[in-house]
Amino acid sequence: MPSRFDELDLRGVKTLSIRDRKSKVSVGDFGPEPHPGMTARELVDSLPDILGGRDLRTLLSRMERSIGEHREWIVMLGGHVVKTGMAPVFRPLLERGWITCVAMNGSAAVHDAEIALFGKTSEVVEENLSDGSFGMVKETSDLLNGSAARAQERGEGFGERLGADLLEAKPAHESKSLLATCARLGIPATIHVALGTDIVHQHPTARGDAIGDATLRDFRILGGRVARLEGGAVWNVGSAVLMPEVFLKALTVARNLGNRVTDFSAVNFDMIRQYRPSVNVVDRPTRGMGWGCHFSGQHEILLPFVASALLDRLDRPGEAGPVS
Repeated sequence: MPSRFDELDLRGVKTLSIRDRKSKVSVGDFGPEPHPGMTARELVDSLPDILGGRDLRTLLSRMERSIGEHREWIVMLGGHVVKTGMAPVFRPLLERGWITCVAMNGSAAVHDAEIALFGKTSEVVEENLSDGSFGMVKETSDLLNGSAARAQERGEGFGERLGADLLEAKPAHESKSLLATCARLGIPATIHVALGTDIVHQHPTARGDAIGDATLRDFRILGGRVARLEGGAVWNVGSAVLMPEVFLKALTVARNLGNRVTDFSAVNFDMIRQYRPSVNVVDRPTRGMGWGCHFSGQHEILLPFVASALLDRLDRPGEAGPVS
């Protein structure tokens, strides 16, 4: 029984040959088959020249040029990156002088210091919250709050003083600490704190004047590196709010003071795409100039792969040193 509704008559449809149709993908964009024993570079070369595969190759090419020209490379971190064991991934990039500045939020500093001194971090929040013991570790608060006070007294940045204090403590796991590594190599490491967001602010040793002074100085230190970002790269890794906000303000101050900061690579690495990294790091700063991109994935998988690909592509020991 025919439908009681009118149907579109398709007999007059005009067709064309696929040979005449423009296609976005062809087998020439595909990569070769994987095989046992592939190097990181071979694995990257095997990725399809499509979407993320193309973006990764573009990133590596831009990083190769920036590093070869000794440009600025700022890596901004959230706490999750540190506590998933990424310090050993970044360490060889710091040792080669490729990364020229590390900026982190207060959470990352807490995890970094605990790993350096005690070889462990990341408490079980849901268990300790019930009895009020969450974040009440004395050693961590004494160290960070003490470093902030000493930084204020000496006119130093928060990250600068905390890194130096870690080195002086000769921690058992110094090699796993980004702050200690930066202090040893003379690479600026800055800590950007929002008061009340970190466990050390719960303690009587926390002084707002000291923390505020030290972290504001770190904002100005980071601003000095952002002012030199032309031709370089900034990576935001796992910070959804604080570091993208800090970076946007540092960038506008650098440009306001007459520094040319227009052509650089802005990359966001995180498990999901968040609003502030998208607009404050990748999109707005590079609009009409530079290059920006997102890479989504677990830090503990994505970052070792990208770092290995970078090392495999352009490792030239002894050629580069930390940028002063």
